[in-house]
Amino acid sequence: MDVLAFDGRMGAAGDMLLGALLATGADRSVLRPVEDALGIRYEVAETTKCGIRATAVDVLVEARGETDHEHEHAEGGGHHRSYPAVVDLVESMALPAAVEADALATFELLGEAEAAVHGTPLDDTHFHEVGADDAIADIVGAALLLEDLDPDRVVTTPVATGDGEVSFSHGRYPVPTPAVVELAERASWSIRGGPVESELLTPTGAAILAHAADGVDALPPLRVADSGYGAGDRDFETHPNVLRALVGTATGSLDREEIRVLETTVDDVSPEVLGDLQETLLDAGARDVSVAPLTMKKSRPGHLITVIVPPADAERVAHRLAEETGTLGVRESAARHRWVARRRVETVTVELDGEAHEVAVKVATDDNGAVYDVSAEYDDAAAVARATDRPVREVLRRAEAGWRSVHESDA
Repeated sequence: MDVLAFDGRMGAAGDMLLGALLATGADRSVLRPVEDALGIRYEVAETTKCGIRATAVDVLVEARGETDHEHEHAEGGGHHRSYPAVVDLVESMALPAAVEADALATFELLGEAEAAVHGTPLDDTHFHEVGADDAIADIVGAALLLEDLDPDRVVTTPVATGDGEVSFSHGRYPVPTPAVVELAERASWSIRGGPVESELLTPTGAAILAHAADGVDALPPLRVADSGYGAGDRDFETHPNVLRALVGTATGSLDREEIRVLETTVDDVSPEVLGDLQETLLDAGARDVSVAPLTMKKSRPGHLITVIVPPADAERVAHRLAEETGTLGVRESAARHRWVARRRVETVTVELDGEAHEVAVKVATDDNGAVYDVSAEYDDAAAVARATDRPVREVLRRAEAGWRSVHESDA
């Protein structure tokens, strides 16, 4: 599994993320659609921060010949677009479908955070962070560069926010800023203060990571293939203001599988239909089906049906679930993925009363080959048990022990 890992100990901003992605091998040319749509240019240069060579990215507005960062933050100018206007602009860029979806999801996170802070509806929110050209260039640019690198998984260690206060048009706020706190609530990674008196985690950087990265407590085991540093715009005497990124192959990890979770509750479905539901929905494309008893309104007994399904099959499986049960609605929850072991099936020979019988055994491993579980297939074991007049549990136990004895001796 190819992993892109960010080291968040000096925070993250949009320009730092762009620099780190370019430094680890992403192709600058994929940024052209953003430059054409916004009339800007990404200026990429090498710089040094406390002795660390890093990649710096500035957004230059072609018509004015100045950095959009300087113009927006020093003068308070630029385009203050509404959230719907940003969506329209991104959709007009003719981006690859996956890139457009990632960019829009990031803007939605950022817009929801700002709307929550200001107490305004998302579509009525007009504010700098979503509408400015530099934020659009950072978010769409990051989506394009991530697509170019194409890692199987993106992670980040706890992200530093910095300390102190920052000035806004409405007054001074402590670090982390309100929008960053809102985004951290929506993210799977954690934040921590320090290590300097400055704003290290910006709303744009937090939004990109909230959508793209899973949180980890420490860098995972990696065979590192590439690394690089994205430079921030400030200089600190004791800390290099850089975001480190590492690209490599994970060792001993599970596979990530994109999923959707479908649920419905029923109180008038016969046991026969419920009993057949798992096989029916698995045939329709579901990965897993579970049925659990529960008490519904007016104390009526009912069942909760939960289905794990690949995104592409969600609508079809939901339709089949409604057909089979007569439910009036199927919920789709916000689960993004699950972690699954790699599975293979091997055949084991079991000796019983001088005769050899074959039983299939399912072996679950991580991507480094470490075995998590060995489980004999019940149907095979049941057939052998009937043929030999032995308990099924004995056949299951012998098959699993037979697989372990062979492979443990090989090790």
